[in-house]
Amino acid sequence: MKAMPEIKNIIFDLGGVIYNIDYQLSIDAFLKLGIKDFRQRYSQASQTPLFDALETGKITPQEFYEGIRKESGLPLTQAQIDAAWNAMLINMPPHRMELLRCISENYQIYLLSNTNAIHIPLFNTQMDSEFGEGVFHALFRKVYLSYQVRMRKPNREIFDMVLQENQLLPEETFFIDDSSQHVEGAAKTGIRSFWLKPGLSIEHLFSEKGILKSN
Repeated sequence: MKAMPEIKNIIFDLGGVIYNIDYQLSIDAFLKLGIKDFRQRYSQASQTPLFDALETGKITPQEFYEGIRKESGLPLTQAQIDAAWNAMLINMPPHRMELLRCISENYQIYLLSNTNAIHIPLFNTQMDSEFGEGVFHALFRKVYLSYQVRMRKPNREIFDMVLQENQLLPEETFFIDDSSQHVEGAAKTGIRSFWLKPGLSIEHLFSEKGILKSN
């Protein structure tokens, strides 16, 4: 039996993989604002077209605020919406930042995140404050954010773009995500993928020296 090629490239999801988030915090915050059906509008597994449009850069944050007001029928302020939407953002543990640094010394690493123009400014502020300006982003060969590239996971086109732009072989590439549908999307391109289920973290996948353990 032919041995699998050595992993040379690792593509990381952001929220829920290397950065701690809690979707429930945003759900609870919007419920408190009076949007009683928010769970049906947004979750880790699915979301309505309004959230898709924000994540693919098809609408501006201002248009998102207007959409929330229109769909909810509530006169919510931008500050209220921002606070509820950003409530899910928690932190990056320092030990994980150190592990990422070690991983980057052993592999070409990339970031591929479904995110938006409201979350990222707060995230960047947190990272720069905690670890130094630009230090987090400098770990990655390239960062792909859905709202900037106007594509999102699990659609195959975004995975194909990462492979093609960086001349990566899918069989030498390992993708880690906490959403099963995104892992399935990556697998369709031939990328070797791992679903980081609840209770797992990248610390389970890598040694302290940043070497991928055998799975």
